[in-house]
Amino acid sequence: MERGKMAELESLETAAEHERILREIESTDTACIGPTLRSVYDGEEHGRFMEKLEARIRNHDREIEKMCNFHYQGFVDSITELLKVRGEAQKLKNQVTDTNRKLQNEGKELIVAMEELKQCRLQQRNISATVDKLTLCLPVLEMYSKLREQMKSKRHYPALKTLEHLEHTYLPQVSHYRFCKIMVDNIPKLREEIKEVSMSDLKDFLESIRKHSDKIGETAMKQAQQQRNLDNIVSQHPRISGGKKSKKEACASSELEVKNTSPMSEQDSGILDVEDEDEDEEVPGAQDLVDFSPVYRCLHIYSVLGARETFESYYRKQRRKQARLVLQPPSNMHETLDGYRKYFNQIVGFFVVEDHILHTTQGLVNRAYIDELWEMALSKTIAALRTHSSYCSDPSLVLDLKNLIVLFADTLQGYGFPVNQLFDMLLEIQDQYSETLLKKWSGVFRNILDSDNYSPIPVTNEEVYKKIVGQFPFQDAELEKPFPKKFPFSEFVPKVYSQIKEFIYACLKFSEDLHLSSTEVDDMIRKSTNLLLTRTLSNCLQNVIKRKNVGLTELVQIIINTTHLEKSCKFLEEFITNITNVLPETVHTTKLYGTTTFKDARHAAEEEIYTNLNQKIDQFLQLADYDWMAMEPGSKASDYLIDLIGFLRSTFAVFTHLPGDVDVHSTMSGKVAQTACMSACKHLSTSLMQLLLEAEVRQLTLGALQQFNLDVEECEQFARSGPVPGFQGDTLQLAFIDLRQLLDLFIQWDWSTYLADYGQPTCKYLRVNPTTALVLLEKMKDTSRKNNVFAQFRKNERDKQKLIDTVAKQLRSLINSHHS
Repeated sequence: MERGKMAELESLETAAEHERILREIESTDTACIGPTLRSVYDGEEHGRFMEKLEARIRNHDREIEKMCNFHYQGFVDSITELLKVRGEAQKLKNQVTDTNRKLQNEGKELIVAMEELKQCRLQQRNISATVDKLTLCLPVLEMYSKLREQMKSKRHYPALKTLEHLEHTYLPQVSHYRFCKIMVDNIPKLREEIKEVSMSDLKDFLESIRKHSDKIGETAMKQAQQQRNLDNIVSQHPRISGGKKSKKEACASSELEVKNTSPMSEQDSGILDVEDEDEDEEVPGAQDLVDFSPVYRCLHIYSVLGARETFESYYRKQRRKQARLVLQPPSNMHETLDGYRKYFNQIVGFFVVEDHILHTTQGLVNRAYIDELWEMALSKTIAALRTHSSYCSDPSLVLDLKNLIVLFADTLQGYGFPVNQLFDMLLEIQDQYSETLLKKWSGVFRNILDSDNYSPIPVTNEEVYKKIVGQFPFQDAELEKPFPKKFPFSEFVPKVYSQIKEFIYACLKFSEDLHLSSTEVDDMIRKSTNLLLTRTLSNCLQNVIKRKNVGLTELVQIIINTTHLEKSCKFLEEFITNITNVLPETVHTTKLYGTTTFKDARHAAEEEIYTNLNQKIDQFLQLADYDWMAMEPGSKASDYLIDLIGFLRSTFAVFTHLPGDVDVHSTMSGKVAQTACMSACKHLSTSLMQLLLEAEVRQLTLGALQQFNLDVEECEQFARSGPVPGFQGDTLQLAFIDLRQLLDLFIQWDWSTYLADYGQPTCKYLRVNPTTALVLLEKMKDTSRKNNVFAQFRKNERDKQKLIDTVAKQLRSLINSHHS
């Protein structure tokens, strides 16, 4: 039972599900029936579902059949009416076909005319459109043609302007055409071509100014020279106020013209080509030599193209390279002035161009860039000048170089460049100039001294007298006597004095245009003159004095000459004061050292006189040939000594007969003669003493000592004869006092007196040294022993030998006590 109930329930549920599926099939769109059918196939009651489906289909068929049976009569009536209408429609169709045929036949001509009208209207529209398009394209083509023409004629800046108009105004209106696209693609290439061509022009310009820098600088320096000459004339004649423009005015006027001239002008040939017709310049302006238009055009082109910084950087870099080349001096620049001039011209030309670029462009170069270049140029120029000027040994070349440097500095100063360092360097060159002058004057002085005859200048007429007095400031009452007469000095005095003045003039020339004060010029001249006197002239005089073949007469004349030159130093002081207008009393004024120089020369000459006399005495003494073992003396003094005394007499006679003024003779020459005579006698006395005591003379007899005494007496006789006036009493004889007392002691054999009075101020043999006496006594003792070997048995000889031994012992005691 239960199974039966459950089966019944399941069949009811299946039936309900089938009914639901059938309703979904009836109400669902055919495209969406798939899920419904899927649910049927998922179930297990396919047969029953099919049965229900067929039953449902039969029900719907029966309903359709009922509906058709209900409307059939109406359908039949409608068919009947349609058959009637078909016949009428056929008639209407035939009529319409006939009417259409007639219409077609009638409208063929109209259609042809309309087709022709259509073609005409189309052509008219095309022509109008073509004209409109050509109206837009022709200006583009004209501008492009103009652009090509401008580039062909190298009018690059206008070409760039044309290119700008073409790109921004004309091409956008016709951008859809293929030729316009080609133009648009070519525009960057055209710009690059303009840049390259303008840069090529700039390179040509840079090369041109590099080659023309020399000429530009030469012209600028000529203008500066003319301006300086004009300023000098104006300063000398203040009433002259008109005339030529100054360089600054000319620069200002040219700059004004630049500001009023458009750089875009096709006629711009460079502002430096503009000439002022009102000016009558003998030398063309530096600005007239170069066409600067390539720089301006290239600058504006790069500015328009947005590459101004690139252009500025390139220009400055290239000009720096050119500056380094310009500042490199040639290796042989120091050989000629033209080498320096060309070097300066190139530097001036370079900076004149840069100064012009600075004032005629806005920012291509700036003051900082110019100042940097100038600092580099200044340091390199000064270094080059220091190096090359050091090779100059010709003072004329150094002076010309100084003038050229001053002109160089003045020229650049006129363009606003600081040049103080150049003038400071000129002060260094001034020291070198002084050295070259000193070398030159050294040769001049040597020639003067070598060619001098060292004799007083004879004067035979008034003309010669005035000539000498005009050269050398000298006045003396002795020269008021009638002609002929003589100056006390030789020719080298006025010649040396004149050359000293010429040296001062040469120093003064260097100080011109250096912007130095009078005090600085005076100090410079005085220092250089002091070097001339204390070093150059002094060395020349010393060389003359030290020459081997110089005679005593020449030395005496040199003494006289230097005395007069010493007196002339005050006139040199006055001479310098007159040309510098600086009084000697001014504080810090350098004094001339000429007095010291000439005093030193005179003292050297005096010493040389003394030395020469002593050397002559030594030469005579070398002829001495004493027989130290002689038993008896000769009848007279030795021949060599007689000759020596004769030489001394004749020599000192020269001093006493020197020509010249009374003052010089009585003071200077007399004093030198006295000193020389005393020096000669002392030297002779010392030499004779050494001759007597020298170690080679080991033995000495009394006879030899007596012969030696005759020679000393001859010397004393010479001293008493007064070979040189001015000695008081027996002053000259005192030179031989040591010899005299020594010889008297031995010849008189007065040992008791010597030993008793030794050490007392009143001792008769005060000048006899016990050591000297002992040496001489030992030589006599040895001789006495040798010659009296057999005589020693005689009583007198034995006593004498004992006495010698006793005296020798006492002398040693004196020596020892003196040492203790």
